[in-house]
Amino acid sequence: MLYFNMKLETIKSVLFGVAVGDALGVPVEFKSREELRNNPVTDMIGYGTYNLPPGTWSDDSSLTFCLAEALTQDFDLNIIGQNFVRWAYGGFWTPRGYVFDIGITTKQAIFRLSKGERPELVGSFDEASNGNGSLMRILPLLFHVYDKPINERYEITKQVSSITHGHIRSVIACFYYLEFARLLVERMDKFEIYKNLQFEIPAFLKSLSINQKEIALFDRLLKDNIYEKSETEIKSGGYVIHTLEASIWCLMTTESYKEAVLKAVNLGEDTDTTGAVTGGLAGILYGIGNIPDNWLRQIARYEDIEDLAERLAKKIIRR
Repeated sequence: MLYFNMKLETIKSVLFGVAVGDALGVPVEFKSREELRNNPVTDMIGYGTYNLPPGTWSDDSSLTFCLAEALTQDFDLNIIGQNFVRWAYGGFWTPRGYVFDIGITTKQAIFRLSKGERPELVGSFDEASNGNGSLMRILPLLFHVYDKPINERYEITKQVSSITHGHIRSVIACFYYLEFARLLVERMDKFEIYKNLQFEIPAFLKSLSINQKEIALFDRLLKDNIYEKSETEIKSGGYVIHTLEASIWCLMTTESYKEAVLKAVNLGEDTDTTGAVTGGLAGILYGIGNIPDNWLRQIARYEDIEDLAERLAKKIIRR
């Protein structure tokens, strides 16, 4: 029972960590950093960009929950893909019964899924299609790949990212993010994790003969100290590398869940996704008990998310 409760708490920390960060960002999505500097987000608010009540999460959390839902069964790309279709066309795992936000690349991939194309092939492999649409939903995969060898962790991450985003850049971003999360679950210090990954990630990617130019695009994480960068050097639009960098920067330069996600959201632009991606890691690092209770209580479908966490925990224990 103790082992189950530990797993359950970690899963809740991930699912609610993502959803709360997402919901904080939804009302101010597309606002500039300057606008938010003058009127920063300091609490859970509503309405704004989409005119929706406080606690409403976006496609980031919906697709995160769709993936988590699929992982309550045996791992199957087709089930994951069909859950995405059910979301886009049937309102499955939406906060209010309908889809109000969907990325272009994701929308196109889900349309192809709905026509029966293979899930690992429907995502775009085009260099121009490196938005953050797979990174924002990838975190529950941690619980499936956690105890597998690194080559399996990578291959499975590649498959699941490729349902919407198949380019190697998006895959590497998802892989780095999950490796960081994995070491957070092991209770390693975040700065120690950062340094370890600067050795482990490049060495592994080179062993796969991945184009060195693609690996070099991650140099601010893999060679520099991103946490020493100023806010003006951190970008917060929809490009996958910018979202990954911003989330790691927010995590490394703060000391609580609340501080991390508010810092992420107040960077502006793609506020819901930066909040969600940061929130997932901060949830693991600080635990669900560190997420402000008044924020949690406002989250749409709170009981359904709790139920999903319990079902996923039971599946993981049985493996």
